[in-house]
Amino acid sequence: MSRLQLALNVSDLDEAVAFYTSFFKTEPAKIRPGYANFAIEEPPLKLVLFENPGIGGTINHLGVEVFSTDEVVTATKYLADQGMVTDVEVGTTCCHALQDKVWVQGPDKQRWEVYTVLADASDHELSGDGSCCASDTDEDATLTIGSTSCC
Repeated sequence: MSRLQLALNVSDLDEAVAFYTSFFKTEPAKIRPGYANFAIEEPPLKLVLFENPGIGGTINHLGVEVFSTDEVVTATKYLADQGMVTDVEVGTTCCHALQDKVWVQGPDKQRWEVYTVLADASDHELSGDGSCCASDTDEDATLTIGSTSCC
């Protein structure tokens, strides 16, 4: 089993959390400074919010959450066999969790990940400022794979 992940940049985290809590009738699974996520059962969705004032309303990245490292390995092999360039991260701390993942880039440079969460990470375990998966952009303002410290 897996579920689609949608990671959004939001201007005001508190306002976004209130909206999505009402909209999906689900409380957040995790809230940290500048970050929240929802594990929504219906429809099956992992909604991730990153507070990024000035670029709210944009997609941060997309993904598919799977529930084992074996599924990430299978996805990596499949994507590589399809001719996609893969960027594998094993045991990386990202989005306030320890994860295994593989990244690919879509035709319009959108970032997609297939990932599994291995364990929750406390704030002191995060590298950098803890703003994991924040949108870094290149000169053309398109997302690039591996452009952040953890994602």
